[in-house]
Amino acid sequence: MTSRHQAWIRERSALGAAVLLVAAVATSAARAEPVRAVVELFTSQGCGACRTAEPILRDLSRQPGVIALTLPVTYWDYLGWKDTLASRPLTERQRAYARGRGGRQVFTPQAVVDGSGVAVGSDRVALDRLMRDGVQQDGLPIAVHGEARGDRIRVEIGAAPDAKTQARGEVWLVPVLRRRAVAIQSGENGGRTATYVNVVRGLQHLGHWGGQPLSFDVPGTLAEIADADSWVVLLQGGADTKPGRILGAAKGPGL
Repeated sequence: MTSRHQAWIRERSALGAAVLLVAAVATSAARAEPVRAVVELFTSQGCGACRTAEPILRDLSRQPGVIALTLPVTYWDYLGWKDTLASRPLTERQRAYARGRGGRQVFTPQAVVDGSGVAVGSDRVALDRLMRDGVQQDGLPIAVHGEARGDRIRVEIGAAPDAKTQARGEVWLVPVLRRRAVAIQSGENGGRTATYVNVVRGLQHLGHWGGQPLSFDVPGTLAEIADADSWVVLLQGGADTKPGRILGAAKGPGL
């Protein structure tokens, strides 16, 4: 065998290994771990107690099977500092969760897990327990997939596991800002810089799901609200006035 032939074999072997590596990475991406829990943290820049919940949410956001969202609310704005990321729809979402539980009390930091379990947002033990209980109940039951395709977003919702059971829910596209540091100048947190992750910047209703496979192809501009740079898809039971259990979810780019 000539040295030229040996070099050719080595080059082909290296090329083949590279192709296999690319294929393995693609397969791994296609088989990304499905979302097993959604954690919504209702918080405020004017809430002194919220600072202990922020690092917990940042840690949860790094877990592959978890969607961890920050939802800044407006009802502490009168305490000397107006939250720069808060919006009324997020405040109303927290109040709607409270109505669904038969009450009206809301507080910060409050975490809602999978649309049903509630805990103090700084109580990591309670949050882990709620997520663990959800997994033991087979996690989120409906497959949800979201993909950016050029200037469009493709959303696919799976079928209910039991065709005989009446199932329904609402599909939401949730624009998020992946990271933002805020220098708070007054109020209970005056003088500190808070770092937030996956800040919800809006709630875009895509449509109703009735238990059958469903897909949406929507313009990417729906997720380009305020300074959002990614998005999440949620399939949630209940209604606008009383949101129920989150049945399925998917992460957008970079989450």
